[in-house]
Amino acid sequence: MSLLHRLDRLPLSRPHYMLLLIGGLGYTFDGMDVAIIAFLLPALRDVWSLSGAELGLVGSATPIGVLIGALLAGYVGDRYGRKTVMCWALAIYCVMTLVAAFSPNFTVFVIARVLAGVGTGAESVIIAPFLSEFIPPKKRGWFIGSLAGFFSFGFVGAALLGRFVVPEFEDGWRYAQVITALPILMLLWWRRSLPESPRFLLGKGRADEARVIVETLETQVVAATGKPLPPVDTPREVEPRVAPAPSPGLLQSLVIMFGSAMRRQTTVIWVIWFVVTFCYYGFFAWIPSLLVERGFTVTRSFEFSIIIYIAQIPGYFSAAVCSDWLDRKRTIALYLVGSTISAWCLSQADSAGAIVAAAAVLSFFLNGCYAGLYAYTPESFPTAIRATGCGFASAFGRVGSIMAPSIIGVFSASLGFAGVFTMTTSVLAAGVVVLLAWGVNTKGYSLEAITPEKGGEAVKGKGNAREAWRTR
Repeated sequence: MSLLHRLDRLPLSRPHYMLLLIGGLGYTFDGMDVAIIAFLLPALRDVWSLSGAELGLVGSATPIGVLIGALLAGYVGDRYGRKTVMCWALAIYCVMTLVAAFSPNFTVFVIARVLAGVGTGAESVIIAPFLSEFIPPKKRGWFIGSLAGFFSFGFVGAALLGRFVVPEFEDGWRYAQVITALPILMLLWWRRSLPESPRFLLGKGRADEARVIVETLETQVVAATGKPLPPVDTPREVEPRVAPAPSPGLLQSLVIMFGSAMRRQTTVIWVIWFVVTFCYYGFFAWIPSLLVERGFTVTRSFEFSIIIYIAQIPGYFSAAVCSDWLDRKRTIALYLVGSTISAWCLSQADSAGAIVAAAAVLSFFLNGCYAGLYAYTPESFPTAIRATGCGFASAFGRVGSIMAPSIIGVFSASLGFAGVFTMTTSVLAAGVVVLLAWGVNTKGYSLEAITPEKGGEAVKGKGNAREAWRTR
């Protein structure tokens, strides 16, 4: 009986939900750290007399670090293990956020924010593929979408800090960053108890370790449910298997991702990551400042931002449900269409109520896109390069997050409020076309059973490359 069949047949229960909580809390603080920058910008501008270009650099600092962290984390996670990356990412994020909190000048602050972003990027990339390797196919879309939903709690937390801490104290911008960093120490201690992914261990030839983890999970599930385990359903045409093999290098991984079998799906994933991340960071990094420019006070702007950020929560979790009800591709497309329409409505809004309503709906749909995308991406790559594939896709998306604050900062003066969100509408519409035209479905398949036609690939190395990563 395959260990992976045994793993995939386990019903969701307390052990899985503990994984969700530990991983989700990491995403909560990642989201809080990223979102807090939007609320620090007005204070930083006054403290260091920053120009618009310098404010744009502050907005891009964390995404630059996130890009670096995403690229490194995927490769390191595939070579040395998912758990190792998860622990180090948290430690780097915590330390660098505290350095940023006590920065004596603008230069130190920007450098610290870049390095904190490295931790955030590594964290955000590794958790979804790590947890996806524990979850049965029928519930994977909902589970990983719900995992991504924890980002929304971080954004709401950042909005609350932006409203009740940043403007209320002389050094409120410092206090806010300390608050986002210190709880990580508890989570880091907690995360040490996590098991490594059995799929990763099998791929490294460490079958005995994988067996112990699977047997432990089976025991925990029986204790949690009070019922015997369900029988293993082994389809004749599919035999999940992860063949032990050396990890491919970065260049080799890229060759696999853009080989004939995976090229289309890899391109679609990269494009959707760019589209959603460009619009997401452009919107959330500048919405408080754009509201101020529309005549609202900083305090009023931050209050509106809380409403907008709260809309993320149902956005994530409704999309998580749709990911298993429809499928990942159609869910992302549906929420991209909703984002496109709401971005256009925001470009036409001319009153406080209309702006907040349209922005809240845009927040709902944009974050729903992420819930589907976080489930879709790990399913699109075989085990040996799953984390690397997620890392590269996320990193390409982060190029959009780096570009967005600066582009919107420069062009908001000439395009205005309406022009900024008309541009966002166009980018989102392009994403819908690409996804519906070329994206493939992955719903309901074991990670090892996803074939080239459904997004995976069986590849033989050429030349010095070794045969390693087969999906069947």
